[in-house]
Amino acid sequence: MIPILSAGIAPGLALLVFFYLRDHYESEPIVTVVKSFLYGVIITFPVMFLQYVLKEEQFLTGNASQAFLSAAGPEEFMKWFVLYFLIYTHTHFDQPFDGIVYATSVSLGFATAENVLYLATHGVQYAFIRALLPVSSHALFGVIMGYYFTRAKFGNKKSEKKMLVFAFLASFFLHGSFDYILFIQSTWMYYIIPFMLFLWWFALRKVKKAHLLTEAYHRLRV
Repeated sequence: MIPILSAGIAPGLALLVFFYLRDHYESEPIVTVVKSFLYGVIITFPVMFLQYVLKEEQFLTGNASQAFLSAAGPEEFMKWFVLYFLIYTHTHFDQPFDGIVYATSVSLGFATAENVLYLATHGVQYAFIRALLPVSSHALFGVIMGYYFTRAKFGNKKSEKKMLVFAFLASFFLHGSFDYILFIQSTWMYYIIPFMLFLWWFALRKVKKAHLLTEAYHRLRV
C-alpha cells in the first residue's frame, strides 16, 4: 500500500509545489493551501458516486456525453463550487496570483485522491502515465480556472460574472476535450501529445499574465 500511496500522492504534491513557488510576492499561508487541497480530496467522493450512478444507469452512453457530461462537467463544477463559495471571498485571496495557487490546490487535491484510488484498483504500473496525463492535466485545468477567478475578483467589476462563468466553461471545455481524446481507442496517443503541449503552453501563458496582473496590483499599492 505504501508504494501506491507514494506513487499516487507524489505527482500532485510536486505540481502543487511548482505552482506555489511561482508566487513571487506574498506566498499564501501553507495551512490555507493545504485546506484547499483537502477540499479537492473531499469532493472526489460525491463526484465519483455521481459518475458511478450515471455509468450503471447508462444515462450517458456516447463518448462525447461521457467525456463532457459525466467526467468534465461534475468534476469542474465541484472545483468551481469550492473556489467560489469557500475561497473567493477569503481574506487570503488578496492578490491576483492567488487565484492560480488556490485553484491548482483544489484541482490537485481532487486529482491526487482520484489517482490513489485508480492505482489501488489497477496497479502501480500505471503511475507514470497517470502523472503525465490525468494529474498534470488537472493541475493545468486548475491554472486556467484560477486565472479567470483572478480576472473576476481583481478586474472590471462589470465583467465579474462573465469571468466567473468563463472560469467554469474554459476548464470544462478543455477537460472534456482531454477525456474525449482518451476515448479514441487506437489513435489517442497521436492527439493527446499535441493537446498536452497546447495545454501546458496555454496554462503557462495564464501564469505569466497573472504575474503581470500581480505586479501591476502591487505597483498601485505602493
